[in-house]
Amino acid sequence: MDSRQLICLSPFSCIAILIFSLVIILITNNAYASYGENEPDYLALLQFKSTITRDPYETLTSWNSSLHFCNWSGVSCGKRHRRVIVLNMMSQGLTGSLSPLVGNLTFLRELWLTNNSFEGTIPHEVGRLSRLRFLYLDQNKFSGAIPTNLSGCSNLEELQLGSNKLVGSIPKDISFLSKLTLFVVDHNKLTGGIPHFLGNITSMKVFSISLNPFGGSIPDTLGRLKSLTKIYSSGCNISGTIPNSIYNNSLLTVLSMSDNQLNGSLPPAIGSLLPHLVFFQLKNNQLSGILPPAISNCSKLRYLEMDGNDFSGKLTIDFSKLRDINRVLLQHNLFGSGEADEMKFIDSLTSCSKLQYLGLGNCRFQGVVPKSIGNLSHQLQTLNLGSNQLYGNLPSSVGNLVGLKALSLVENQFTGKIPSTIGMLQNLQAAFLYENQFSGSIPDALGNLSKLVILSLRANKLEGDIPPILGNYHQLQKLELSNNKLSGKIPKQILQLPSLSVLLNLSRNNLFGSLPMEVGDLKMLSNLDLSHNNLSGNIPGSLGGCVSLSFLSLKGNLFQGMIPPSFSSLRGVMKLDLSHNNLSGQIPRFLERFSLQYIDLSFNDFEGEAPLLGVFANASAFSILGNSRLCGGLLELGLPKCNKTKKHGKMRIPFIIVILIASTHFILLCLVYVWCKKKCKTHPSQSSMNEQLFMKVSYNQLLKATDGFSEANLIGKGGFSYVYKGILNFCDDRFVAVKVLHLHNRGAHKSFKAECEAWRRIRHRNLLKIITSCSSIDFQGNDFKALVYEFMPNGSLHDWLHSSSSTMRLNLLQRLNILIDVASALDYLHNQCSTTIIHGDLKPSNILLDKNMIAHVGDFGLTRFFGTYLDQNNSSGTTGTIGYAPPVAEYGLGSVMTSSGDVYSFGILLLEVMTGKKPTDDVFTEGLTLHKFASMALRDRVSNFIDGDAIDMQNTGTNVYEECLASIVKIGVSCSMDSPLLRMNIKIVVHKLQHILDVLQNV
Repeated sequence: MDSRQLICLSPFSCIAILIFSLVIILITNNAYASYGENEPDYLALLQFKSTITRDPYETLTSWNSSLHFCNWSGVSCGKRHRRVIVLNMMSQGLTGSLSPLVGNLTFLRELWLTNNSFEGTIPHEVGRLSRLRFLYLDQNKFSGAIPTNLSGCSNLEELQLGSNKLVGSIPKDISFLSKLTLFVVDHNKLTGGIPHFLGNITSMKVFSISLNPFGGSIPDTLGRLKSLTKIYSSGCNISGTIPNSIYNNSLLTVLSMSDNQLNGSLPPAIGSLLPHLVFFQLKNNQLSGILPPAISNCSKLRYLEMDGNDFSGKLTIDFSKLRDINRVLLQHNLFGSGEADEMKFIDSLTSCSKLQYLGLGNCRFQGVVPKSIGNLSHQLQTLNLGSNQLYGNLPSSVGNLVGLKALSLVENQFTGKIPSTIGMLQNLQAAFLYENQFSGSIPDALGNLSKLVILSLRANKLEGDIPPILGNYHQLQKLELSNNKLSGKIPKQILQLPSLSVLLNLSRNNLFGSLPMEVGDLKMLSNLDLSHNNLSGNIPGSLGGCVSLSFLSLKGNLFQGMIPPSFSSLRGVMKLDLSHNNLSGQIPRFLERFSLQYIDLSFNDFEGEAPLLGVFANASAFSILGNSRLCGGLLELGLPKCNKTKKHGKMRIPFIIVILIASTHFILLCLVYVWCKKKCKTHPSQSSMNEQLFMKVSYNQLLKATDGFSEANLIGKGGFSYVYKGILNFCDDRFVAVKVLHLHNRGAHKSFKAECEAWRRIRHRNLLKIITSCSSIDFQGNDFKALVYEFMPNGSLHDWLHSSSSTMRLNLLQRLNILIDVASALDYLHNQCSTTIIHGDLKPSNILLDKNMIAHVGDFGLTRFFGTYLDQNNSSGTTGTIGYAPPVAEYGLGSVMTSSGDVYSFGILLLEVMTGKKPTDDVFTEGLTLHKFASMALRDRVSNFIDGDAIDMQNTGTNVYEECLASIVKIGVSCSMDSPLLRMNIKIVVHKLQHILDVLQNV
């Protein structure tokens, strides 16, 4: 509007414009004037927000002018002066840097930024916060040095900088913080030794510097810290002795200096010097001498961890005084005196009713294990007596340890029979009894240990048959019975364990007979060793079904015949040993395409030309010695040249036969083509042709199959249907699942139509197989529609995740294989079908498990087909199941379903599989979701958040294992992001999960 136009306005218009302008000016001025002296706090907070680059939980959304900053999320102000006194942003997933203007919050008393992703250096301006009492910057990604001017925070009481990437040394200014009670800088990259000036902070109570490469020795000055209650200095590359002054800190409850290079001995009077010790951890050092008996005076002791040192002599601690002791870990020392009562100390351990872990392995203990071993605490979970010089019978009283989860007796000289009372250890998950002299038969009572994951009895003198009852181990991953005197046939029951995934080793026994066909059921198995037995007959073709094998040895048996063609499926095998048998025929060419590291086919009766490609191109990577009828191959093998003429002569007759067969097939194909052309005139509809592929079934047949749709046969309920178990005659009397639609429910007809269309279009190993459908009327004249599916004997994934039954437990590898199956099915639906298919309702109750625990995705009642008539007419209405469906903004009313919605559901499903928590659990309130819960887990030790049944006790805590768990959870978090653009592609998901599985199988 120019000046000429302004003049043309009426007086009332000019007045209105003037008033409006004045209001705007007043509001703008008041926005700042209302803060007055508090304006620095307001601006500092705005600057704090501006340096945040990612706020996944939208914590800072409330930080705007519509609210006074004292009401902003995470901000607390003083009631009198309305200045910021607390800034709490713990575990909000924030990414960015810490603004230097935080130093302007001069009234700040508490700054909590724990468990985020702050980067960059800690600003020196923090030193201006003279009122600050609590500074928590731990579990971030701060780098650089610790600010040298922190002494300006003169009222600081607690300083927590742990789990960052800080470098350099501890600045001397820290020693001027006279009120400091807690000093934590663990898990950084600090160097320069432990400064002696820290001894000046006499107010110190907690001192934690673990997992830093400090080097140097422990300064005497730490003995001045008379208020000190906890010392953590593990993994700091510290050498020398523990100064005697440390034992002057009589209030110590925690003394942890493990994983260093400390030497020397402990003072004899340590129990009276440190009477309040609760946690005493000096493991993995070079300490020597006797373990002082006076430790028994530390009556509050719960953790005694001295493993991995050079302590020697007789163990004379009176454990009966340590009533609260939880862990006694003394393995990997030099204990042992050779005296007759050397193991008598176990008698005193029977008074420790809270004992959970007893580690005495890899020492020099000698003698007989006393019967009192059975009187140890019922809470005992781990008992390790392995790698000592113990002998005699294992007391039958060991069966009283009903809480035991892991038992190791390896590499001793135990004799006699394995006591049948071990069968009473119903919670046992790992039993290591190998390399002893146990004799007699394997007791049938071992079959009662249904939770066993690992059973190793190798290198004993066991004899008799392998008990078929071992087939009860439905969670078993590793079974070692090698190097014994076992005879008889291999029971098919142990070959039908779907959980067996790590190792089955029956080598070096006297087993005979043929290898059962059921061996093909070991689809998850990585290592199979049946070498050095008397097994005979042909190698069963079903062995090709063991597609996960990386190691296979049938060496030293009596197998005959050819290598089965089904072996072409064993593409993952790395080492293959079929030597010293009676195998014949030609060496299969498909072996040239394998990524083998080594193959041994020596001392058989193979004939024909030796392969030249793949592993056979490297003479050091294979052996074919002792096969006199082989020819050709590498020159260095020295085999005779192959007679090409003779070979062609031999092939002449088969060649003619092949020509005749091919000609016959061609004629037959022509006749079939003509017949089909005629048929197409009568039945031009593609859908009609597909319907004829299925056996017709009537309402009456389904009624009889399910015993009148009886309640006893009801196995599932859904929004639109009931599912019954039944038997149909034309299915060879096998069980089927009959899904009966509730046609009175709105949407049921549409669901039936969508599901029929889905099954007409798709075929995949990990999709539920349909047998037939029924569209008819019942005996009352009502419409009746049903679908008949292949029955899944292991029920749904939901049942396995949330059942209270002790027999329904999934280990980590099983869970991972199920997730790979589901992801593979989605990849097929989204990327490999001619039309992209959206499932729309992916959740654990729709994932069904067959007898081999292979997952099959079912229930396609909400399915959409992109770019089709069905898609356009089925896109309205709220879709999916609460908790698994994407955010409302994505799948709200009238929204179109997309493949990224399925990916979101898969992400939630993955997190439920790993954590054991449903997305709708009561714990998820006040903004906390399963996605956020998993995101928080990634900033901690992930195994602490994983469902207990999925945890591998042996590998928990190892870097590779923890990284694998974190990688799986990261995939779930990525797939369940609110924004579809941030979700991981399902094809990449399959690749990543398969890679993690490969790594875990080698852990």
